[in-house]
Amino acid sequence: MALNYIWIAFFVIAFFIALAKLIFLGDTEAFKLLVDGIFDSSKSSVMEIALPLAGTMAFWLGIMNIGEKAGAINFLSRLVGPFFQRLFPEVPKNHPATGQMMMNFSANLLGLDNAATPLGLKAMASLQELNPEKETASNAQIMFAVLHASGLTILPISIIAQRAIMHSKDPTDIFIPCIVATYVASLAGLLVVAIKQKINLFDKVVIGWLLGLTTFIGLLVFYFTHLNKLQIAEFSKVASNLMLFLIPVIFILGGLRKKVNVFEAFIEGAKGGFETAIKIIPYLVAMLVAISVFRASGALVYVGFGFKWIFSHFNMDTRFTDVLPISLMRPLSAAGARAMMLDNMKVFGPDSFVGHLSSVLYGSADSIFYIVALYFGSVGVKNSRYTIPAALIADLFGVVAAISVAYLFFG
Repeated sequence: MALNYIWIAFFVIAFFIALAKLIFLGDTEAFKLLVDGIFDSSKSSVMEIALPLAGTMAFWLGIMNIGEKAGAINFLSRLVGPFFQRLFPEVPKNHPATGQMMMNFSANLLGLDNAATPLGLKAMASLQELNPEKETASNAQIMFAVLHASGLTILPISIIAQRAIMHSKDPTDIFIPCIVATYVASLAGLLVVAIKQKINLFDKVVIGWLLGLTTFIGLLVFYFTHLNKLQIAEFSKVASNLMLFLIPVIFILGGLRKKVNVFEAFIEGAKGGFETAIKIIPYLVAMLVAISVFRASGALVYVGFGFKWIFSHFNMDTRFTDVLPISLMRPLSAAGARAMMLDNMKVFGPDSFVGHLSSVLYGSADSIFYIVALYFGSVGVKNSRYTIPAALIADLFGVVAAISVAYLFFG
């Protein structure tokens, strides 16, 4: 039901803001911007997102099918099974969904967005098979969606590339702050959902895995502090592309070892790619049009001005308020947030405090509403329950962490 209320709110707020602009400011273009937003976003939802996704979906679903027949997904399920059984108690032991979720999280960690989406949709479909109420999100689906939306990554490649294009003297210096901010957001999301679902966080397996992950992130950060910017850039590029190509190679070799007809297995899995891409079109159009209308109304700009006015009354540094619109836009639209980040780097400079914070804020979360519409829409779930509030709380922690580490590193 959350999506329904939010969808209505976006249109209603946009209408009244445009009406106020017309009446009090004489802005005759106010409603034209909203209408243009409707046509542009409805077209881009299909032509730039859903249809291009079909090819990617077909390839990765085909590779996943090979992996399942080769036993790779089952191996991953057993590897992370003890931890995931605590976080996803509804998912049976060694169920394929466990390995598929792990594949999705791994792709996110490495910044492999193109691979993460189809892997995540496959995992959501497997979780839907276990869901007794097909139109209502299960606890497992909510936990998965919130963890995915928190955007944990250790290789923020696209942000580093954008900073390099903007002629930053050190494009990779946001590496560690991005890791810290996304880790805080992911941990917050996990805790919020776990508390809501009454998951025992003091279980020794859960504590052991969380301590292990925290230690791993800490050691990784420590390692990167001893590399120069060229080494970090090379590591990011090599590691991400190596992993992206290594996954299909390992699955194919595993299939050959198990005497699987890998080509037929690929075709069998790939057939679902186009079907899934077509199925999600109505959900994407509905949500992305609403977001576009809300953004075109200028609502985010006014909220940003409000934050700036509020914080100006306190005895504190207010430079971060110039970047808050990015944190408001990021859950709604990755493209919109990216445009704001690039504009800030252009105006203030990529190596300024605002430029650095813009980069870290952009990398500290994911497009929550897009993810919810895409993932739940792909399996026909209409009631997302508390997915969006939980994801927004995780996003808030990520924003606070991003601002804090930006002041620590670049303030």
